Amino acid sequence: MTLDSHFISRVERSTIRSRYPRTIGRNARLGSHGDGGVDDVVILHTDTGKSGWGLAAGPVPDDVVGRSVGELIDPATGVREAGLRGLDFALHDLAGHLLDLPVHALLGGKGTRTIPIYDGAVYFADLDADGVDAVLADCAADDAAGYRAFKLKIGRGNRWMERAEGDARDIEVTRAVRAAYPEHRILVDANDGYDCDGFIEYLKAVADCDLYWVEEPFLDDAADLARLKKHLQGSPTLIAEGESDPDLEPLLEIAADGDIDVLLMDVVSFGLTSWREVMPRVSCQASPHAWGVPLKTLYAAQMAAGLGNVPTVEGVPGTTDGVDTSAYEWKDGNLTVPDRPGFGLTLT
Repeated sequence: MTLDSHFISRVERSTIRSRYPRTIGRNARLGSHGDGGVDDVVILHTDTGKSGWGLAAGPVPDDVVGRSVGELIDPATGVREAGLRGLDFALHDLAGHLLDLPVHALLGGKGTRTIPIYDGAVYFADLDADGVDAVLADCAADDAAGYRAFKLKIGRGNRWMERAEGDARDIEVTRAVRAAYPEHRILVDANDGYDCDGFIEYLKAVADCDLYWVEEPFLDDAADLARLKKHLQGSPTLIAEGESDPDLEPLLEIAADGDIDVLLMDVVSFGLTSWREVMPRVSCQASPHAWGVPLKTLYAAQMAAGLGNVPTVEGVPGTTDGVDTSAYEWKDGNLTVPDRPGFGLTLT
């Protein structure tokens, strides 16, 4: 029985509640990120009694009832129409269930099922209590939860502190975390909170901290990224870009020039189908932004296992009410995606 033999009988809308293990504070641009949030999901039911569900990746169309699943999604490429992008994850999940394949197999199985995960929840806790010790306490909690890589938010001088004071605090935090965790990977994310000159000065001050990557150091600019890449010549530190309102074609050109090492478009808002389309054109590595919703980490891990060329995935510590995620194995900083059909996630 092919996908053309199954027809959408009902589209159900619902929400899920994510819960972080603590209140997540400020970054270079935004205030407190709170303790979780509520997100829209869509559940697709077929006339054959099958269903698939996922986060709504955009507006959910009302005209899919009565259409065959094969008319909506090509298992080899993704959703067939731009107007279906809101159903991207639900349709991939449904196709996996109908074909008895995990999503990573639908995507080609080009990566490995076990993927290193970094902790994306280390924000500006020092600004609200206990100074640098508060950041170290967050790292300790996440280390105890199994993380072996930390992405540190920097850019305090962009909004919350005087520039020189904020830059000095960024340096202090980076060096303190490196001293406390000499074997862990450290990544830093400035959320465009620096200019090129200031960021290069920051890098000089933490040159011995062995940063794995630097993310969104300043607003996208080809000349500045080329200058940053030149500064990092001879260093293994990667430049990661493309999360914030990406203008895709210029980013791909900069990556082709060798001045971006990792592209970061969000796994949900950019979309799984879009990643499937763009990955053959990517001349560097990829690691889709996943912050905000723990389920996005699982989606990104499926993408990594399916499309390959993803060195690590952003971890969103926390839980999701009403979703059984137990098929995903978490051990010592690595996540193993299941071989269950679809995304291997069950609504309870």
